[in-house]
Amino acid sequence: MTSSAVPPAVQVAEPVQVDVRRVGVAAGGRVLMLVENTFYPHDPRVRREARALVDAGFQVSVISPALPGQLWRETIDGVRVYRYPVPPAANGFLGYLLEYGYSMVMLFLVSLLVFLREGFDVIHVANPPDTLALIAAGYKLLGKRLVYDHHDLAPEMYYARFPGRGSRLVHSALVLFEKLSCRLADHVIATNESYKKMEMERGGVREACITIVRNGTDLHRMRPVEPDCALRSMKKTIIGFAGVMGFQDGVDYLLRALHYLVRDLDRTDFYCVLIGGGDALADLKRLTRHLALDEYVRFTGYLFGEDLVRVLSAADICVGPDPSNPYNDRSTMMKLMEYMALCKPIVAFDLPEHRVTAQEAAVYVTPNDERAFARALATLMDDPARRQAMGAAGRGRVERELAWHYSIPKLLEAYRRLLPGPRRETSRGHCELLQGQD
Repeated sequence: MTSSAVPPAVQVAEPVQVDVRRVGVAAGGRVLMLVENTFYPHDPRVRREARALVDAGFQVSVISPALPGQLWRETIDGVRVYRYPVPPAANGFLGYLLEYGYSMVMLFLVSLLVFLREGFDVIHVANPPDTLALIAAGYKLLGKRLVYDHHDLAPEMYYARFPGRGSRLVHSALVLFEKLSCRLADHVIATNESYKKMEMERGGVREACITIVRNGTDLHRMRPVEPDCALRSMKKTIIGFAGVMGFQDGVDYLLRALHYLVRDLDRTDFYCVLIGGGDALADLKRLTRHLALDEYVRFTGYLFGEDLVRVLSAADICVGPDPSNPYNDRSTMMKLMEYMALCKPIVAFDLPEHRVTAQEAAVYVTPNDERAFARALATLMDDPARRQAMGAAGRGRVERELAWHYSIPKLLEAYRRLLPGPRRETSRGHCELLQGQD
């Protein structure tokens, strides 16, 4: 089996350039972005938001933990980056409390430095954790405004990470902090309609105070390239996964599906490449050995830039094994859009937001049914024409609707609503836009 970097029927369009001046944002505002659970600039969403604001004329500073060897202070593409030493890896409930407590103190101290050195008008907090809004609360007393960028449903994520073992008390605390973040925010940014609905129903946010800024892939970066030669020379169907490998991400479902593919469907003509890492990685490697899949599966660790694109370009089929649960059902998976941008057909469990994202680019199977997942893989392995058509549909959808440049105007519109003109203060501290600004 062979494949080219771009299927013959797919015409890859040139990425669109967005003229931010046409969005109507009053430039000159100063934005401080707080990030706790990832490293800048490695989080694609935060990096793209920061750069879009800089391009629109904002002064943007970001505070995040530091990877080993990273500078504590530098400027990247116009974004002023401040970093603090990363805390030790947490184990257990007490460990997580210590990690988040330390991070909150460091974020607050560095925010004071930024406040005194550069100043800011808006604090843009990226959850999780939702406790970041507590840092912004003090600055709101000084007239600063808060944007709550709702990346993840933390209460649902908690139960997804610890199925059957989660504490009701912890879950209730997470709901409380999410509600507090919504109440304190002057504007809320949601990633999709499911999150917007939750923010209105559970968080009590007015619809006028929510803007949907979808995750979107960068077409400058995610373009099919010459595929990895070693993978293509195997003459097998290459199955690819790229993303976080947490306990909620379903890579264990994928491994069990591959085991069924080998043992029960007698298919050994495949090789699966798993790109990424996470807190479930060690368990996943043990499961791979237990299922005797070592000759069919390779864990690459994290890959970035051209290395990532080259390996994914070699894949014949990409997978979204996220199981159905209250978190995954409502969340938009970035990996699906990256697969689609690279013209790859997808096999995924039939989750509501999976269908919203991938539409005709995916084969959807009964949620959490590993045998159905394996059978879908086998069927698609034998149908290269269908794979090509699905890949073309996916790339076309990204180019028409899902690329990041379609989200930039939404982000800037949120800031247009937030910054210009007078604003009524309310007793609850939540946004109340004057008539004519909705």
